[in-house]
Amino acid sequence: MTVDYKETIHLPRTAFPMKAGLPKREPELLARWHEIDLWTKLREQSKGRPKFILHDGPPYANGHLHIGHALNKILKDVVNRSQQMLGKDANYVPGWDCHGLPIEWKIEEQYREKGQDKDAVPVDEFRQECRDFAAHWIDVQREEFKRLGVFGDWDHPYTTMAYGAEAQIAREIGAFLLNGGLYRGSKPVLWSVVEKTALAEAEVEYHDISSPTIHIRFPVVQASIPVLEGASVLIWTTTPWTMPGNRGIAYGDDFDYVVIEFTEVAEGSLAKVGEKIAVAEALLADLCQDAKITGHTVVGKLKGSDFAGTVCAHPFRGQGYDHDVPLMAADFVTTEQGTGFVHIAPGHGADDFVLGAQHGLEIPATVGEDGVFYDHVPMFAGKTVYTADGKPGDITGAVIGAMIEAGGLLAKGRLKHSYPHSWRSKAPLIFRNTSQWFISMDTNDLRDKALSAIGDTEFFPSQGRNRLHSMIESRPDWCISRQRAWGVPIPVFVEKKTGEPLRDAKVVDRIVEAFEAEGADAWFNSDPSRFLGNDYNADDYEQVRDVVDVWFDSGSTHAFVLEQRDDLAWPASLYLEGSDQHRGWFHSSLLESCGTRGRAPYDQVLTHGFVMAEDGRKMSKSLNNSVGPQEVVDQYGAEMLRLWVVASDYSEDLKIGPEIIKHQVDAYRRLRNTLRYLLGNLNGYDGTDRVDPADMPELEQWALHRIWDMDRIIRDCAERYDFHAMFRNLHDFCAIDLSAFYFDIRKDTLYCDAPDSPRRRAAQTVLGTLFDCLTAWFAPILCFTAEEAWLVRNPDEDGSVHMLVYPDIPADWRNDALADRWEKVRDIRRVVLGALEIERAEKRIGSSLLAAPDVYLSDDFRAAIEGLDIADIAITSDAVIHADAAPAGAFTLSEVNGVAVVPKSADGEKCARCWKVLPEVGSQADIPETCNRCADAVRSSRVAA
Repeated sequence: MTVDYKETIHLPRTAFPMKAGLPKREPELLARWHEIDLWTKLREQSKGRPKFILHDGPPYANGHLHIGHALNKILKDVVNRSQQMLGKDANYVPGWDCHGLPIEWKIEEQYREKGQDKDAVPVDEFRQECRDFAAHWIDVQREEFKRLGVFGDWDHPYTTMAYGAEAQIAREIGAFLLNGGLYRGSKPVLWSVVEKTALAEAEVEYHDISSPTIHIRFPVVQASIPVLEGASVLIWTTTPWTMPGNRGIAYGDDFDYVVIEFTEVAEGSLAKVGEKIAVAEALLADLCQDAKITGHTVVGKLKGSDFAGTVCAHPFRGQGYDHDVPLMAADFVTTEQGTGFVHIAPGHGADDFVLGAQHGLEIPATVGEDGVFYDHVPMFAGKTVYTADGKPGDITGAVIGAMIEAGGLLAKGRLKHSYPHSWRSKAPLIFRNTSQWFISMDTNDLRDKALSAIGDTEFFPSQGRNRLHSMIESRPDWCISRQRAWGVPIPVFVEKKTGEPLRDAKVVDRIVEAFEAEGADAWFNSDPSRFLGNDYNADDYEQVRDVVDVWFDSGSTHAFVLEQRDDLAWPASLYLEGSDQHRGWFHSSLLESCGTRGRAPYDQVLTHGFVMAEDGRKMSKSLNNSVGPQEVVDQYGAEMLRLWVVASDYSEDLKIGPEIIKHQVDAYRRLRNTLRYLLGNLNGYDGTDRVDPADMPELEQWALHRIWDMDRIIRDCAERYDFHAMFRNLHDFCAIDLSAFYFDIRKDTLYCDAPDSPRRRAAQTVLGTLFDCLTAWFAPILCFTAEEAWLVRNPDEDGSVHMLVYPDIPADWRNDALADRWEKVRDIRRVVLGALEIERAEKRIGSSLLAAPDVYLSDDFRAAIEGLDIADIAITSDAVIHADAAPAGAFTLSEVNGVAVVPKSADGEKCARCWKVLPEVGSQADIPETCNRCADAVRSSRVAA
């Protein structure tokens, strides 16, 4: 009579479901963490530990989160959680950037839609609308960040618009004022006509545009050498509107130049037969083509240095442009295109300004904040560069027309090239000479201090150091003023008589005190005498109305967050942002801190790449290839995004899209099944009958060695913030070492051995250790799944896996010799399984338990397998080891030299319980359908019952 042995087999049992249902389960876990006040518990538990402070680079409080936000905040969360697991106090205070143009622009748009003029609105009313707008989006983004599983002090974040923050920003500006680093100067800055403000480089993006090009003659009036007499120097530019601001011409000192005389020109050419032109020899052919010059003679050759002392006339001489135009050497001149000469307008370019200042050139103010030429500009008063909506104005046509009339234009054309635009309005920018407030890079040795601080900072990846160093090394003075309303004002008074800023610590203190009580609005709402006190007459001073650059705001966060909160520490352990922040937050924070404290506000800097679509293209609405974090969370759960972050090499640009997300879903399923296998086979095991490692079978000792090895890898990756390597090792450990090897082998033992068999108890001891380690190792990455699994085995009302640290792994679990031996054992197994797979494919066998292969081993492999049961390891019913040569046709793998297999069918009958085919099946009279091992197990179960 056939007996059903199913009840005697120890099949896995667990409440941990195979289907995760993360979109539903994750919010339940978030609610649990809130209910038990997990964040407070962690802070209490961590008192006295070494502090790890990742200072949050503030996102902008404007709109829903995009995928870049998700990458950034998840990576920060993985860093913080792993540092907490390393036994540190990883207190994370999130923050928001609240001031600046994007929010002001949104409020202005609302006014424009109503047909109202923003400038007619009282400034305090306008600022309050900006404040309310930022507050709304802080609340929205806070919930979206929390949904991603990001841990932090969300109830007490920092914001740059908090009164205390605005006061400290004012104090930091005051520090530069008092140490002489802050000054007012006139320099060309990138200016948005649409937004009527200067923009920082980090607020600029570049797009291709088509611009007019012009070749312009500058007649020589003072020749340095005779060949230049009667000639013209030819410049080429893509910005005709800057010609009224021309004050010089630059050449390359070492370039080869020629003076040519035109002998023949094509129809329609503006060139004149007999005129002489100086041009770079390397660009002569291009000039002849562009200007339709069909014949010429070279009347002289000269080096760039020969132009020293040459002076030209402006093409508009006699029409209000009677100044001399000297020629000057410059290292930024190239012969890639143009003429080898660069027209210099010191009010319209950074290089132009520096060169003009070196040679004492006038720096004219030609264009107003609205993009319209001032009334004092000859010929072009009232002409427009760009209109209020960013469209090209009428100045370019006017200049070209005037050049034709004056005989200055030799040729014109068009060129597609990259041009700066506002990242907010998308409108093109201009370089414009304006009065702005600057922080000197050289006063107080700020540049040298910053470069030294970079050398003292550790960068991940290391090339970030060189990138930031080169930027600081070559950057101009820092323009910190903006002509806007929503921001922290530059709290400075300027003496009308001298034009000098008032540098008085008592005045600064009074301003800071007012800001702490009322916020920065106090600057706009108060009489100046409130700040000046009795020592100064308010009528003698101009109150500066500019606001400070938002990069100064965020660059000061270390001062009002790290230094002012007792639960944090200064400097930060780590700043972590996208690679564009070498010119943004890393940069401004470095300068602000070095200028006021003499060192960087961080010990380490970690950068990540940008997020691209899965085809490598930039995400855009027009391409319909954007991926929103909310839609991924709603469909798959936040764990898929967390997995995507660490599964990607975030030191470079990342890709995401439907197919990539599906890969993460598959990987997640494998990892979840690993935890489910462990939980199922630990059912009923409470750890009281743990087996000492010395008493374990070799396979379990090998597993403990791998745990020791993984612990070393996990800790090293956490310290180096290499979570990509951490995930890859964890995934391979679960998929290859455990699921495909250890679990596969030990499934028979766990299911079919007697409950108290030493081998089964040893296996469960290892499984218990694996569960404790894997839930801790996965906790920083898969924070929801690790918690869910941990609670199944540890149903503590107030407990959490996130309150643990990485388990301490005994050093004596390391066994390199055993690991080497088992590498050979695994090679033998691979060959046996390969041979059986062919048999299965050919339908000669079904299960591997129907086989009993002959295995031919070389001496080294035979030594490795000595004392081990290759049948158990290969999951066959039997196997015979041979020392002699394998017969012809035996199965081998080219990468495993010394192992050959001849598949054979197992002899005997099939055990009705474990399904092994053995001769001994039927030898037990009381349980005739089983093998001897299973018969003993059944008897044990009957006794237990």
